[in-house]
Amino acid sequence: MKQSKRSGHMGLTNELARDLLEIKAVQIKTNDYFTWTSGIKSPIYCDNRLTMSYPSIRKKITEAFVQLIAGLKEKPDVIAGCATAGIPHAAWLAERLDLPMVYVRSKPKGHGKENLIEGAIFKGDKVLVIEDLISTGGSSIDAAQAIEKEGFKVLGVMAIFTYGLAKSEDLFSNANIDFQTITNYEAVLQLLLDDGTINQTEKQTLQAWRDSI
Repeated sequence: MKQSKRSGHMGLTNELARDLLEIKAVQIKTNDYFTWTSGIKSPIYCDNRLTMSYPSIRKKITEAFVQLIAGLKEKPDVIAGCATAGIPHAAWLAERLDLPMVYVRSKPKGHGKENLIEGAIFKGDKVLVIEDLISTGGSSIDAAQAIEKEGFKVLGVMAIFTYGLAKSEDLFSNANIDFQTITNYEAVLQLLLDDGTINQTEKQTLQAWRDSI
């Protein structure tokens, strides 16, 4: 069984966590929780699409992915972005590595060739899937499995941020797919504690919420 990983190098983990907080891509509320699309009441909201608007941060994200890829035993031949928020980061990473790029739709196109995967992948290609966020991991796993179904090898999934939900760990493990992220919920909480934005009791409450999902 492959092993999943929550985050990459500690320096990058903390630096990108701070960047996401500063541009409000990640927001934390200790009361008056956000409501996710699923209906879950959450103290955290993550919108990494905001990173597109900050060139220095998006370049830092690309370099962080490059560092994570350097640690892989096998290197990708193709970078695949998950529609929609993973697509720009996949494009910048593919450009940085001078590699082909494709993207994976959430569902097949309803006309023409009804493609699920857009772009060219060839027999024997090894593919790395790029996503912006891991919550439960369902959409990322669907994208990776769509690529595998077409007969290509998926090296794993990489994303900017993970909530660190146990469900995501279980789903990736059951699907036998590796995943890594640049930064995570724990890093955000620690920065907020260090800055005095939250206290230790609030941090424990926020950790307890995550562990209850």
